[in-house]
Amino acid sequence: MVSKPLIACHPEVVETADLKLARDDDVAAALWIKPLLTGAFGAVTRHVPEGYAAYVRVCHPAENDAGQQVTWSTVAAATGRQAHPTMQWHALVGSTDYLNMTGSLWPGNNPDRGELIPPTLATLCETLAEHTATPGSCYFCLWDGYGWLPNGIPVQLHHGDQDYIVLTGPLRAALQLGHHPRPDWFIPKSPNLFWPADQAWCVATEIDFDSTLIGCTTELARQLLNNHDLDAWPVNPRDSLAADADLLNPVV
Repeated sequence: MVSKPLIACHPEVVETADLKLARDDDVAAALWIKPLLTGAFGAVTRHVPEGYAAYVRVCHPAENDAGQQVTWSTVAAATGRQAHPTMQWHALVGSTDYLNMTGSLWPGNNPDRGELIPPTLATLCETLAEHTATPGSCYFCLWDGYGWLPNGIPVQLHHGDQDYIVLTGPLRAALQLGHHPRPDWFIPKSPNLFWPADQAWCVATEIDFDSTLIGCTTELARQLLNNHDLDAWPVNPRDSLAADADLLNPVV
């Protein structure tokens, strides 16, 4: 999959280099999610709907001091910590500050928060496309707080503690969202939430999370977990991903 930039915006249509994403006026198409967000604070199903057969967590890549992408397991080995499905980045790098990584033992860069980088998103979407009957009809939610979004797009979905706009288009549009701060500079933006019309799976990248959650079938989960290009881990619906949930890597 090749990402092509968003080149124009309008309150009704977001136009990219080879497709148009329509603003979704069928609010019901997005409202199915909210009643299915359950569990305690930090639970997996507070971010992706309950009811799926399996759930997967994809940890966003970190970088070593040479700028190479590395998995969280690699970081854990370097810092003397333990990698596991509900690990927290700050705990892996030995920081008591889950936001600023004060005292971090890791010399490289931290994972991106709220953003699944294009190569990882592309790998994910390639597999997702094989597990829906409606890859040409998907829904994409973007946090309404991004300053580059066009004026006049109304909030259509309240998800968790945030408000989102909803766009519709083919799955490949997930790789084409973003903005141009200037004509020669494009900044891609992965959707915060997206799913196909048949609701075969649902993907959530919260704006302050450094991992992405997927609710899906057991077969899709198996493929994601076996994909060596993804730092994927199996999680349970009620598993907590809150900042204090990593009990195997205590920080003091």
